Amino acid sequence: MATPWTNWARTASATPHRVEHPGSADAIAEAVVAARGVRPRGSGHSFTAIAAAPEVAIDLDAWTGIAEVSGSLVTVRSGTTLRQLNALLDGLGLALPNLGDIDAQTIAGATSTGTHGTGAKLGGLSTQIAAMELVLANGEQVRCSPEERPDLFDAARVGLGALGVISTVTLRCVPAFVLHARETPGRLDQVLEEFDHLTAVEDHVEFHWFPHSDNVIVKRNNRVDEKPAPLSRLRHFYEYEVMENGAFGLVCRIARAVPRTTKALNRVCGSLVSERVYQDVSHKVFVTPRRVRFVESEYAVPRAALHDVLRELRAAVGRLDHGVIVPVEVRVAQGDDIWLSTAHGRDTAYVAVHQFLGMPYRQYFDAFEQIAGAVGGRPHWGKLHSLTAETLAPAYPRFADFRKLRAELDPTGKFTNDYLDRVLG
Repeated sequence: MATPWTNWARTASATPHRVEHPGSADAIAEAVVAARGVRPRGSGHSFTAIAAAPEVAIDLDAWTGIAEVSGSLVTVRSGTTLRQLNALLDGLGLALPNLGDIDAQTIAGATSTGTHGTGAKLGGLSTQIAAMELVLANGEQVRCSPEERPDLFDAARVGLGALGVISTVTLRCVPAFVLHARETPGRLDQVLEEFDHLTAVEDHVEFHWFPHSDNVIVKRNNRVDEKPAPLSRLRHFYEYEVMENGAFGLVCRIARAVPRTTKALNRVCGSLVSERVYQDVSHKVFVTPRRVRFVESEYAVPRAALHDVLRELRAAVGRLDHGVIVPVEVRVAQGDDIWLSTAHGRDTAYVAVHQFLGMPYRQYFDAFEQIAGAVGGRPHWGKLHSLTAETLAPAYPRFADFRKLRAELDPTGKFTNDYLDRVLG
């Protein structure tokens, strides 16, 4: 029986003929062999239709947990969510060195789309992978690492689910650590002036800019050799549930219902930012509860181009026919060697634009895409963009190699869907 599916942001949907819930690598292989067309779908946190399954969907919710621990190397089953993984690692006295601010994704989905946090000396989540196991289109179960099938390893770490179904991921973890978090209000021009210094001296730094003003929130997270001193339960509830989700959600709904209030409400939100200082185990600092639904587009641009991109974006926001209620997020990452990583071969700044669900965003996102594209920007694989294989190929030195490997491993296009046809050809 067909089962309708919609992603978290309600920007993609599919009605696969059936959904498989394999509980082992062998069962994954059986499901792949039996299907003419198949997609692994993670937890549906991508804004694009990358996980849409036109025929058979593989849901790995029965294939979770840690399979093996060898020192700091931890092998995880691919359906494990980051939330589950963080708790399991915590119990082992381990942690991932860097995370984004959402933990609902599966480890396979997060790495396959290039999920990242922030840190000038750190790469995205996929750079933490030491080895992987995949099920190929013919049902073969293969392992890849820097020593075994290195080309497959360099391609599959950000593989878009186009090369096979990931069964396990082996991660290089670090001893559990505490982060000191400091969140402060600031002004955009001043933050940009200091940004290179900030990213050099802080372990993790990002800022959120309210686009109808010059107000920003600057977030600095640094490792400390001290015990956790988290916000009190009451303060945590007030800050995150009451203010960041409840009150901000209400503001967004008002803006959606009465569009002419959007710009003023955005300015008010920006002016109400206050300082927040605490320290806690790393994943509790990295991750923020996100209950207000939005749509998002994010581009990876060369670090040196960030100032120009934000100057152009600021001007473009002033020309929009509509207001923007959700802040712009800016983060950084170290360059890497993964074939389809958005940080391939260059130190990178990430600029993400958002709009509350149900509010106009197309004009805004199109303007942003033009600005980012002019400096060689690469779109996040799991966030909204309009690029095709033809326009993406020049941005990735190993794009042709990825396509060639994909053709060898999946000659009949068993793992494709409309989105992959558009971005890979």
